[in-house]
Amino acid sequence: MTLPQTTTDTAELSGLAGWAVDLMESMGAVGAGLAIAAENVFPPLPSEIILPVAGFTASHGGMSLPAALVWTTLGSVVGALVWYAVGAAIGRDRTRAILTALPLIKITDVDRTEAWFDRHGPKTVFFGRMIPIFRSFISVPAGVSRMSLPSFLVLTTLGSLIWNAVFVLAGYQLGENWHRVEEYSGTFQKGVIAVVAAAVLAAVTAGVVRWNRDRGRAAPGQRTAPGRRRRTDHESR
Repeated sequence: MTLPQTTTDTAELSGLAGWAVDLMESMGAVGAGLAIAAENVFPPLPSEIILPVAGFTASHGGMSLPAALVWTTLGSVVGALVWYAVGAAIGRDRTRAILTALPLIKITDVDRTEAWFDRHGPKTVFFGRMIPIFRSFISVPAGVSRMSLPSFLVLTTLGSLIWNAVFVLAGYQLGENWHRVEEYSGTFQKGVIAVVAAAVLAAVTAGVVRWNRDRGRAAPGQRTAPGRRRRTDHESR
């Protein structure tokens, strides 16, 4: 199946994105999965283009919609496992050295992702799958810290499925106007960040409430132990 050209296709589908489209044209849903796996390994590949194109291709019969969702999510998990495995196998410093050597990758983005993981823990694997750049790099500190692999897989699958479904379904609905999806990707990202902030705030609030409750229970430590009666002044004389 050949994708029709739109007024913006030539600019948007050059280079790496054009390669991804060619892959889908020749391999269908499997090609979409391979393209997204590559995007997770090499973040400069634009998932905001690859995923809507997969949805558009599904709308024209190049693949089924369920197949597009399954294969792109599988590709996301496989790509995420690559950096998890690298981080777990060779550690932080050597992994950073590899990332520094790759073109178009800013090590400051890796540092920000690592700091986010250190502050908020494994749940960032779920939310990070819905934030570009973080999508790939969040696997590195998860691997370096030897995060539980089953937990990593579950959180990666769920977060990737949400992100992929939004863009694949948008491309499916928009048809030949699939390229407009990228215009709204920033809004979705801001929504994810807002949810992350709300979740962190809720966790902090719950922790403070729990700490105050525990402190309140511990404060009356001078209470008489059960089964014992406090001696009166008369009895102590």
